[in-house]
Amino acid sequence: MDDQKVLVAGAGKSGMAAAKLLLSLGGEVVLYDSNPGLDKNKLKERFGQGARITVLLGELSRPGLVGVELAIISPGISLDAPFVAVLDEAKIPIWGEIQLAYHVSKGRLVAITGTNGKTTTTALTGAILHAWFDQVFVTGNIGIPCTELALATSDQSVTVAEVSSFQLETIMDYRPDISAILNITPDHLNRHGTMANYIEIKERITVNQTERDWVVLNYEDPILRELGESERLKPKVFFFSSKRSLPEGMYLDGEQIVYAHDGKKEPVVHTHEMQLLGRHNHENVMAAAAIAVQMGVSLEVIRRVVREFKAVEHRIEFVRERAGVRYYNDSKGTNPDAAIQAIRAMPGPTVLIAGGYDKNSEYDTWVAEFAGKVKYLVLIGQTRDKIAECAHAHGFHEIMYAEDMAEAVRVCAAYADSGDSVLLSPACASWGMFDNYEQRGKIFKEYVRNL
Repeated sequence: MDDQKVLVAGAGKSGMAAAKLLLSLGGEVVLYDSNPGLDKNKLKERFGQGARITVLLGELSRPGLVGVELAIISPGISLDAPFVAVLDEAKIPIWGEIQLAYHVSKGRLVAITGTNGKTTTTALTGAILHAWFDQVFVTGNIGIPCTELALATSDQSVTVAEVSSFQLETIMDYRPDISAILNITPDHLNRHGTMANYIEIKERITVNQTERDWVVLNYEDPILRELGESERLKPKVFFFSSKRSLPEGMYLDGEQIVYAHDGKKEPVVHTHEMQLLGRHNHENVMAAAAIAVQMGVSLEVIRRVVREFKAVEHRIEFVRERAGVRYYNDSKGTNPDAAIQAIRAMPGPTVLIAGGYDKNSEYDTWVAEFAGKVKYLVLIGQTRDKIAECAHAHGFHEIMYAEDMAEAVRVCAAYADSGDSVLLSPACASWGMFDNYEQRGKIFKEYVRNL
């Protein structure tokens, strides 16, 4: 990257990290953002005096691309954005920020994707590997841009990356030593268009892997089972299953996670020993354990870390108990399948807060889970009418609207009885009412703690 002029698209967290990495490598950066209302001077100040950086805002034109040899695009930006066509017309290659980080990084790479469970599995995998290796970095969609830590890696380090479909759209030669696809269910169809396209993008995590590498797959996901059994897959396959025993792999036997290999069956951990709730979390643990054993970690260390590991913030996170009612924050439940897992994990009758930004999701299978579990549904956000209509169609009528999170929490506190749970698991994205799911979850917890 030395002396190369690179355009970085997106002035958010990911774009800023990529720009700083390029500058540290001796490159020249054109920082571009389509929002003309941003302050150019304030953006430049974040890079320090004398930084070789130009800031462009608003509409991108060919004159602004003079000398640009490469473009780095932030994952939140769609490839259908108008400026991307300008880059294509100028024949400028486009990389994602994880591709840039991969180009610079050293050491071994573990990459984890899937519709749901990525954050928990990535955090748990990182915790297990931290207990075994001296230098471990946990990055990606979990909250720390891969480009932010790339230069800190070494030949002895291990990087564990949570990778989203948005990031996989723009990889080139990105090749994990171990990849994992936890599950594939409908999500982000407003961006990816069709389910077939979404599946293809998720499976790209394996596209550059070789026979020396591994991929961990969920045997109970029919899409992933077919992938694992297909001839088009080059890496070695490690399956996990929550519904049946496997001759080789990780599986759930009653309430015991078992590792089957080389004709042996070794107990890993009993689910009652874990602090994570729900079958989906049993799958997350199996995936993390599968990655760890392929990295050479002992079962003893895996057991210890799994027993100690607590839920990731915003993922079925226990907030407090008040008047016999337990409150859980599952703001990371941004699609119906994730929200189904949260409902299933609740220990008893549940008052549910849901609704938000519409990602063109369908809610029938989620609403079908309400029977015998959800007492009341409190709806907020853009999708509340769409969800209410779906719920009515399935015979569920205990529905209330709230104008904001403060009102939603007050309503739940009023209607929940001792022994019930109050669950924020929106089944929708946060945009429109909140900046992101993290802000939504933090605001929910603040209102709960102030009850």
